[in-house]
Amino acid sequence: MSDQYQAPTVKKTFKILRLISERDQGARISDLSEKLKISKSTVHGIASALERIGAVIRDPSTKRYVLGVTLFELGKSAFSRIDLKDAARPIMENLMELAQESVFLGVRNGENVTIIDIVESRQDLKITAPVGTRIPLFAGAVGKVFMASIPEQEAKDLVHRMGLHRFTENTIIDFHEFFNAIRAARQNGFAIDDEEYISGVRAVASAIKGEEQFTSAIWVVGFKPIMSGKKMADLAKETHRAAEMISRKINEQSVTKAK
Repeated sequence: MSDQYQAPTVKKTFKILRLISERDQGARISDLSEKLKISKSTVHGIASALERIGAVIRDPSTKRYVLGVTLFELGKSAFSRIDLKDAARPIMENLMELAQESVFLGVRNGENVTIIDIVESRQDLKITAPVGTRIPLFAGAVGKVFMASIPEQEAKDLVHRMGLHRFTENTIIDFHEFFNAIRAARQNGFAIDDEEYISGVRAVASAIKGEEQFTSAIWVVGFKPIMSGKKMADLAKETHRAAEMISRKINEQSVTKAK
């Protein structure tokens, strides 16, 4: 193949990604088209494809595109540069010691949740997963808090488009029951998973709210015989507290960087 060969679509894709990365507030289709001298239909097609794989995220209210987490997945070293991970790590370690269960940190990545860090339990019998593992957006406790963190109509549109899939006998697949659980998560600041994603496993999750950060969450996972009702109730409070602590740290870092 000639060294002079160039793939036009690939070049346009990288131009779009680069321009999006240079805009603090993201960029609309019209902005990209005008600046790059590429037709709106071509920009829309490329942006839609990038959104489907999580390379960009579209804000439905502003119609602006920002970079997604998939780009960070191209190299594990990129994860270490995410302020979120650095801010969360010591708090996750404290929560693990308190819970004696594995603690996960994840970000929304398109229609999935990507695990970006984990503090494993010291117990011989524990729940774990490799960094970079993807979880379906609607799965278990973490899915509920992510859905609770976006406008309800947007969440309903997602459910109608993607559908509710059964993972276990306990998975909530009824639309009204699912949104009752989402509203409870929004009101309480946390969500629980009682064998809804993996049989024999319970979890509790809480969303992290950081300015200009990826939509993120922290969750604790353990086996049902150990995760009693009382322990789940206690961990719900502690996980919510941990999420609030991480949120404050992220916001403090943002203020410091802005000075």
